[in-house]
Formats: sequence, structure tokens, C-alpha cells
Amino acid sequence: MKLNIAVLPGDGIGPEVTKQAIKALTAIASEYNHNFKFTVADVGAIAIDKHGDALPDETLELCKKSDAILFGAIGDPKYDNDPSAKVRPEQGLLKLRKEMGLYANIRPVKAYKTLLDKSPLKKHIIEGTDISIYRELTGGIYFGEKELSEDGNYASDLCAYTREEIERIARLAFVAAQNRDHRLTLVDKANVLESSRLWRKVVKELAEEYPDVKLDFLFVDNAAMQMILNPKQFDVILTDIISDEASVIGGSIGLLASASVGDKYAMFEPIHGSYPQATNKGIANPIASILSAAMLLSHFGLHNEAELIRLAVEKSLKLNITTPDINSVIDTVTTTNVGDFVEDFIFNPKDTNLNFKNIHLGQSTII
Repeated sequence: MKLNIAVLPGDGIGPEVTKQAIKALTAIASEYNHNFKFTVADVGAIAIDKHGDALPDETLELCKKSDAILFGAIGDPKYDNDPSAKVRPEQGLLKLRKEMGLYANIRPVKAYKTLLDKSPLKKHIIEGTDISIYRELTGGIYFGEKELSEDGNYASDLCAYTREEIERIARLAFVAAQNRDHRLTLVDKANVLESSRLWRKVVKELAEEYPDVKLDFLFVDNAAMQMILNPKQFDVILTDIISDEASVIGGSIGLLASASVGDKYAMFEPIHGSYPQATNKGIANPIASILSAAMLLSHFGLHNEAELIRLAVEKSLKLNITTPDINSVIDTVTTTNVGDFVEDFIFNPKDTNLNFKNIHLGQSTII
């Protein structure tokens, strides 16, 4: 298969982790005789600094001409600490979602056996957790009309949805549930918000088209509590409100990948931020970015290739070839080491013993 992939590394640790994802994809292309072409472009704070725009026209055009987008992270403290900034890095991501029609964010949440002790939640609570979260991206409060009074003492953000916006992501979630354990939970705030009541009404109507899927509802307050008390009760979650809380289940936000898809385009990115404190220190966890690359492969029907990457990640976790955020055994494994290990596993999946001395020297070798 031939794929043209737009690479938007972004800010902070984005370039470091994205580099490891490209390393994994390049190895997959070599092993399976695919042709992946990567073209890099600016987005976020670095794009503002270089072009005065968080999403330059040339970046957007590249994305529209590509088969998929591999995204890193955006954000910079100089903008986070300046609420008066007229141009902000996050505007680039929001505009990209809107312009590309990326209305559905898909986030797999899995409790890896080797990392159960890393989670702040008790082992017996999270063991066996396997959730797929579908989050709406292009409607609601992020894109509703915004107002700030002239004196700066009043502000408002309109939360608005149409039936079409709700239906299109709900259908994706129902189909996902059909391919999993046939359970779908809508998380909303229908007891307070009119927009949530529309969500509940539309999803109930759609449920009649998917009789094999068991549909239930939770208010977001209760859902947040249930996610901590009993995450195994969930299969597919449909929402526009809650998703990041699930990161505590895996033990690190650096493990969670995501796909943002629309009717025509698709983007793949880790859910973590730019983590500027870790930039260029070799401690950023690239697993979420690497797993996002696996989601990219699955999106194009390359399921065996995607599974090989996931197996490589699971082996890296088992052997503690992981960054300090989840590694209490070895503190010298770097971002690059993790990427090198995944690359080596792709080339040599039947080998199981790692030469730790070499990997600590930056020369990943499987023996």
C-alpha cells in the first residue's frame, strides 16, 4: 500500500515522540513492502513563531492532499500564561479539526497487565478494562459563539449541536459497539443542559436501528465516579464531555493514543500535551504516539501490521523498556530507546531477549 502521511510534530515533546512513531511505521513499510511517504509541516506555537499563524495555509493544504495526518502535540507556556494572546497554539488544532471535518475522536483505553501496579487505582478494579471512547470534536462549546464584554467583566461560550452532528458520531459508536461487546453508554448532562437532552433524544432514536446493542445513559457526574469505581462496566462510551479521566486507568497519559476521523480525512495523535518541562530530555513516553501509528494502520485495513506494533509495545512494557513515567526498575531508558526497541521487534518479533547493555548505550539489539 502507498500512503502519503502529513507529519505535524508540533511543540514540546511532540517532535520527539512523533519521530519514534515514524520509526515504527518505516519498519512496518519495510517488512510488509508498503510505501509510506512522510512530509513534515508546522503547527501550534512553532508555527506562530515562524509564520504568525497556528495553522499556516501550506500546512492545511498538505493535510488535505495527504492520506492521513500524524500529529504530535501543541502548546507553549508563553501562551498558557498569557490569557490576552490573540493567537494561540490550540487554535491551530481546533481549526484543523474544523477544516478537515474531523468530528469523531476515538480513544482506546486498556489496562495492561504489566502496568496494573502503576495506576493509582487498585489492581482488582482496573484489571481487564478495555474501553473505546467516542468523543465529538467539532460541535459544542469549543466552536460555539464566544463573547467578551468591552469592560472584560462578562464572558460567554455558546454550546450548540445539530441533529446531524450528533447522528454522525453516534452511528460510529453504535457500529463500534457491534464489533465489540455490544454495549454503548451515552454520557451527558441531560438533567441540566438542553444540548444534552437533544443528544439523548437523537441517540435513543438511533438505537432502534441497532437492536443488538444495549444502550444505557449516565450523567457525567456519575460517569466520572463510575470510571474510577468500576471501569470494567464500560465497553463503548459516547460523549462530548469526559475522556481524559480514563488516562489514570493505564497509569500514564503517555500510553493513550487516539484517532480523529471524519467522512474524508483522518488524523492520529497521542492525547497528551506538549509537556514542555520534558522537552529534549529523552524522558517523554513515545508509546501513545507509536500506538497512534498502529491506529493509522488499522484505519487503512492493515490490521496485521497494526497488531505487530501493539505486540511490540506490550513486549516493551513487559521488559521495562519504558520511560521513567512508568518505569521504577530502570531509569536510563530514553524516548529513543523505546522507539528503537519497537523497531527491532517489528524486524525480529520472535526474539524475546533484549541486550540491555546495548539499549542503554542507545544501540537497541535483540539477541
